[in-house]
Amino acid sequence: MTMASILLVEDDEGVRAFVARALSSEGHEVYEAGDGAEALNLLRGPASGCDLVLSDIVMPVMDGIGLALNVARERPDVPILLMTGYANQRERAGDLDEIVRDVVLKPFTLAEIRAKVREVLTAPAVAGEAHCSA
Repeated sequence: MTMASILLVEDDEGVRAFVARALSSEGHEVYEAGDGAEALNLLRGPASGCDLVLSDIVMPVMDGIGLALNVARERPDVPILLMTGYANQRERAGDLDEIVRDVVLKPFTLAEIRAKVREVLTAPAVAGEAHCSA
């Protein structure tokens, strides 16, 4: 698998560092943001060539659902993977089935998040979606 450029969006610094380390150790380039608004700024700039957006759902300023809707509108070629520690948030994200590849429930292990990211990055592109390059 070609290593990817990933935009990681998580407001909890400990979780963000844990996931960033897990993905970086696999050779991925990881851009980090603390909320959806910061992530959109990165997506419009330094992370414009990302291959995947991996975002928490519950965050201040702009949550993961709002971010997913913005990413789908601005960058429909970029797959979105959401994370949450709240089961009801997973159901809320179910309304986004056409734009969100999956929702990973927290807590997860390094192996689980790596495997899920690998699965999304190696899955065939959804109709209308083409991977962007860095």
